[in-house]
Amino acid sequence: PEGADTAVVPGVLGTELEGAVRPGHFAGVLTVVSKLFHIVGPDVAFFGEKDYQQLVLIKKMVRDLDFPLSIAGVPIVREPDGLALSSRNVYLFPEERLRALVLSRALRAGAGVSAHGPDAVLATAREVLAEEPEVAVDYLELRAPDLGPTPPGGQARLLVAARVGAT
Repeated sequence: PEGADTAVVPGVLGTELEGAVRPGHFAGVLTVVSKLFHIVGPDVAFFGEKDYQQLVLIKKMVRDLDFPLSIAGVPIVREPDGLALSSRNVYLFPEERLRALVLSRALRAGAGVSAHGPDAVLATAREVLAEEPEVAVDYLELRAPDLGPTPPGGQARLLVAARVGAT
């Protein structure tokens, strides 16, 4: 409401990755989601893995603030050409959409060399992204599933955010 100054603070993780590119974004997201949970009172809430950092932060908020619900991650849905399904895709011109496909190619290429370790994953993904110099990469990072430091082996998440044109 007008004049409100209370917000959910996401902590350090909220200032990294997407939070570094969009300061204050996750405080807004967590505050709105918290209010929604209070109003609706769900048993389970589903969030897409496309916005993986948001998913991790919401799980942390639910745990830290003792919300009586569970959070379920929903796998990324991709369009037939490989682009992650997103409302933002409607803003891409046809040639920009073709350029944006480099994101899913880079993620697949990085995952394809995961047996060779974290450095190979990142180097391979960077090489693929370099094929489209008009795609402005905000970040490309390999992190632990909880978004902690890159593990030397085992499960990890390869994260990329980029701008194509104005999108």
